[in-house]
Amino acid sequence: MKAVVLVGGEGTRLRPLTETVPKPLLPVVNRSFLHRVLDHLAEHGVHEVVLSSPYLEATFGPFIAERHGDPKITWITESHPLGTGGAIVNALPFLDLEPFFVLNGDILTDLDLSALLSFHRSTGAVATITLSTVDDARPYGLVATDGAGRVLEFREKPADPVPGTVNAGTYVIDPSALEGWPSGDMISIEREIYPALIGGGRPVFGFVTDAYWMDLGTPEKYLRAHVDVLQGRIHGIDTSVRIADDAFVDPTAAVGDMVVIGAETAVAARVRIEGSVLHAGCMVGEGARIEGSILGAGSVVGAGAELRRCVLGQGARVPAGMRASEMRVPSGADAASG
Repeated sequence: MKAVVLVGGEGTRLRPLTETVPKPLLPVVNRSFLHRVLDHLAEHGVHEVVLSSPYLEATFGPFIAERHGDPKITWITESHPLGTGGAIVNALPFLDLEPFFVLNGDILTDLDLSALLSFHRSTGAVATITLSTVDDARPYGLVATDGAGRVLEFREKPADPVPGTVNAGTYVIDPSALEGWPSGDMISIEREIYPALIGGGRPVFGFVTDAYWMDLGTPEKYLRAHVDVLQGRIHGIDTSVRIADDAFVDPTAAVGDMVVIGAETAVAARVRIEGSVLHAGCMVGEGARIEGSILGAGSVVGAGAELRRCVLGQGARVPAGMRASEMRVPSGADAASG
């Protein structure tokens, strides 16, 4: 069994974190998120995965070098963005003639992939879309199905709150579903390929699941995912490493239960941290306060500074005594200069 993991997005809503690190390589509880995606695939019998991204491509090299065991990684270089559908079409020469999984590389889920594949085979579908029931479909758009689960249409995002089933970002696709689509073109699987299949009478089915899933595309969702992991809502993630073994936390610092601290990070005396994620190599000065924030790798928070709902890019600096709320500091920048 093979899979395509879509890792080519630029993660614009997560900037400045994604100015230097692609979204799939951001850590979730001190481990690159993409490792967790590939581990999940391996648990369900996937032995090879195809990846491609024109965005910060060189940063994937160290990840691939440190990855061992299943699944094997096949990397394809993209000269320009191809979109969700174009990236899949581009991967076809590296796939078998059998159905394959497609996963969005920014979705945290404990979906039973084996059950999804079994459902796909039982229906004779050319494509199966994982669906989740939500109370408010406005952020997603609705996917309408008939009584047997066959997808009838993709609807636009509703203007008012409405419950329904939405695309949860994991698919099984038969290669025949992609016949005729040109390689190298920008194509959307959601807006072009799936509607074309449905309009042409090809069997596209929805697999409704109550499995956990979270799109990590915003700082709020990134932090929410960490809380959910630490509270044990997601199967198979080790939470014992929420504070890295080589991090230093002064005994007088108060660190909340919903805080993650990365490798070689130093937290000084009388610091208070709640509901935040600190990536590797951060430095937090004496008496600082951090709440609901994300600190990119190597960022520095000066003594007595107070941050609430802030995001610091890699190597960003917050001067001593500064108070800030909902501030984003670009990578390598000094917050005082903004």
